[in-house]
Amino acid sequence: MTAKFNLARAACLVAVTLVGSAPAPVRGDDAAAGWDALPALLEKITPPTFPDRDFVITDYIREAEAGSSKQDVLPAITAAIAACHDAGGGRVVVPAGEWRVDGPIHLRSNVNLHVQAGATIRFSTDATDYLPQVLTRFEGTELMNFSPLVYAYQQENIAVTGEGTLDGGASKKNWWSWTGRGAVGQESPIQQLGRMADEGVPPAERVFGEKEQLRINFVQPYDCQNVLIEGVTVVNSPMWILHPVLCKNVTVRGVTVDSHGPNNDGCNPESCSHVLIDGCTFDTGDDCIAIKSGRNADGRRIGVPSESIVVRNCRMKDGHGGVVLGSEMSGGIRNVYVENCQMDSPELERAIRLKSNSIRGGYLENMFVRNIEVGEVSDAVVRINLEYWNESGDHPPRVRNVFIDNVTSKKSKYPLYLVGLPERPIENVRLTNCSFAGAKKPSIIENVANLELINTAIPRED
Repeated sequence: MTAKFNLARAACLVAVTLVGSAPAPVRGDDAAAGWDALPALLEKITPPTFPDRDFVITDYIREAEAGSSKQDVLPAITAAIAACHDAGGGRVVVPAGEWRVDGPIHLRSNVNLHVQAGATIRFSTDATDYLPQVLTRFEGTELMNFSPLVYAYQQENIAVTGEGTLDGGASKKNWWSWTGRGAVGQESPIQQLGRMADEGVPPAERVFGEKEQLRINFVQPYDCQNVLIEGVTVVNSPMWILHPVLCKNVTVRGVTVDSHGPNNDGCNPESCSHVLIDGCTFDTGDDCIAIKSGRNADGRRIGVPSESIVVRNCRMKDGHGGVVLGSEMSGGIRNVYVENCQMDSPELERAIRLKSNSIRGGYLENMFVRNIEVGEVSDAVVRINLEYWNESGDHPPRVRNVFIDNVTSKKSKYPLYLVGLPERPIENVRLTNCSFAGAKKPSIIENVANLELINTAIPRED
């Protein structure tokens, strides 16, 4: 038996237990081929390779003892990157030791920044070290701002690898105290940036700096191709941590993220295609993985979706959500695959989360999730909310074709929290072989068209 709910333009609170066995077809003309499409997709995601030559940064250090934490080694790293690039590529090696870097590392094509085991790169927390401004994004809107700590613009075949650590040094004493909200009763820098985007001000003229105090992201390849981030540990980020933007063919593998500051999302592919996030651990102050595609007018102006993204074999600890789509998704998100992950912490709020509103617009469609073990989350196991921040406008988003198979949980507030819009209900959600134990409250389902539960038990309130 397949249970179906047609709740478009209706609001209800439900607590149901339904069991069935019949398969259900993928719905919607635009739905992807499902899991059968995954092998072909993975074949298209290939990490870059590099010539077998090393450029060790200690060969470029002058007048200092190798391994000293007192000297700024950014000039040495920059020189090694230039030499590696000019030679046709290879590895820039950061050997074991404590290395102080007073400013951003800018990668160039065919360069693998390799941080060896026992090496820690400690970045300056003086914002002026990250000038001049570069083209970047702040919460989905383009601007000229301080450089991210590790940055690349329009490069190809780049990597950050190794078993070492990247330490952004962020804390409440520096980056984390920057809110971007400005004085009470005045237009905040965040509002100013949004207004400039709405008015069509070119990104080159949206210049922000010390006065505005908009935080920067940690690792950001921007408009790059063939990107690899592998093995490293990243801690104490000013804001979003791994943030590829407008990139094609990205592999994030075996990375550990441990950063609990505000807006410390773990990995945020934004307007990217063909992305693999594999075997990573996320312990964060915000969403562990959040897939995005630009915000409001700027996202619609650029109009590049995030698509063909695979998340597998990852572990999510603390965070607002395990795998999240949105909320900056005005360019659209489609064809996302999530499998074989563990999500468990009293400080993890949701496992699977889709969030948007009718100011953002865009679409979230064709999401396939299977084999997820959820221990404890403090909110819902699956949460789709199209009333995010209770904001409304003229661009209702479309959310459809969400297929969830073999997701089990042991403790949560809600099994499901699915809230669509009366004018644009959530379409085609199917749960198969799922089990939600230990839920404190019944599921909330509002404005959902075609909800199917197959071999899935949703417990009633005790």
